[in-house]
Amino acid sequence: MPWARILLALTTLVLFGALNWFLFKRLVMDITSNAWVKRGLALLLLATYGAVPLLRWWSGNGQPPSTATLIVLAFWGLLLNVLLVLVAFESVRWFLARRAAKPDPSSVASGVPTLASLTPPVPALDDPDRRRFLARVGAATAFGVGGGLTTFGVYKALTPPEITEVPIKLPGLPRALDGFTIVQLSDIHVGAVIQERFLDALVTEANRAKPDLVAITGDLVDGSPQVLGRYVARLRNLSSRHGTFFCSGNHDYYSGWDRWAKALPDFGFTVLRNRFVTIGEAGASFDLIGVEDYGGRFGGGEYDLEAATAGRDPDRASVLLAHQPSNLEAVSEKRIGLQLSGHTHGGQLFPGTLIGALIWQERNTGLSKQGHSWLYTSRGCGFVGPPMRVGAPPEVVKLVLTAG
Repeated sequence: MPWARILLALTTLVLFGALNWFLFKRLVMDITSNAWVKRGLALLLLATYGAVPLLRWWSGNGQPPSTATLIVLAFWGLLLNVLLVLVAFESVRWFLARRAAKPDPSSVASGVPTLASLTPPVPALDDPDRRRFLARVGAATAFGVGGGLTTFGVYKALTPPEITEVPIKLPGLPRALDGFTIVQLSDIHVGAVIQERFLDALVTEANRAKPDLVAITGDLVDGSPQVLGRYVARLRNLSSRHGTFFCSGNHDYYSGWDRWAKALPDFGFTVLRNRFVTIGEAGASFDLIGVEDYGGRFGGGEYDLEAATAGRDPDRASVLLAHQPSNLEAVSEKRIGLQLSGHTHGGQLFPGTLIGALIWQERNTGLSKQGHSWLYTSRGCGFVGPPMRVGAPPEVVKLVLTAG
């Protein structure tokens, strides 16, 4: 396992370095011959990539300034979008060059040269000044398109998520609970950017759905309780008949899960660590199950579906809170009616949307069926990395359970 992680880290560094060299070449080397301008742009790129660690060091308390972090991360997102546009340009240019290099089939077949084959190449294309002009036009276009995508993505990421309503027929649900509403919040990622204003708007949107129960399916925080506790406390204002329930996510482990597990009950959360509780009254109830993060087992945690379901009647209606949409074969064998997950962000932004669909397939986002069990994978409420959402808007999920 350590060698696999080292190999993955080295591969990532090599790829990251190659992409940055491509950006440096297209945005610096190709657009100017002025040595001072080159040095200035090179320093700007280096400063951008080192800015977040620098901000963390500068802040002294482990939490960098919110506005500065937002600007730096948004600039990272801009460079990502510019990179994608430039790669698209390069792909088109490569395709056209390959096509131009092929001989004209009609000329070859007849032996008679065509007008196109007799036309000499345009000398200006080999002129350094013209190449630099075209490189500048390409860079300006890439920044224009990339800037538009970035502006849209930042707007979607920082705007309160809209409600996605999903009716689900839950096996074994008593008729008395028909129409029971669960609001799922996932992947909020409270941290350097997501703080009071975002959380207050999120609470307003969740309460607007009038939930009977609120389920938060992990990745709540990116930081310690000492730093972020005052922000997470805003979630005390979530209003539902049966309260707010929580299961851990991988980022909660990175942030010191044992400390958070002790702190969250003070904010009105019921933390489900490989156990289940009964929701409702005798004769009109279902089991709500919560497990530790599936990936947390690599960091000392213990995902334990067996312990979580020990002693429960499999014929009863049940809902499982599990951060990652994983281990679904075992979930289906346990005859759990519905699993609520997050983790994927739906890919968050292009090309992550394509990569997520490739990795998770139908489990990447939305409703799917896995054997005997339904699965709903939320796109999440917040974001990681660049504060952008493109092709995977955030959501507050309103699940309406019906008897079946």
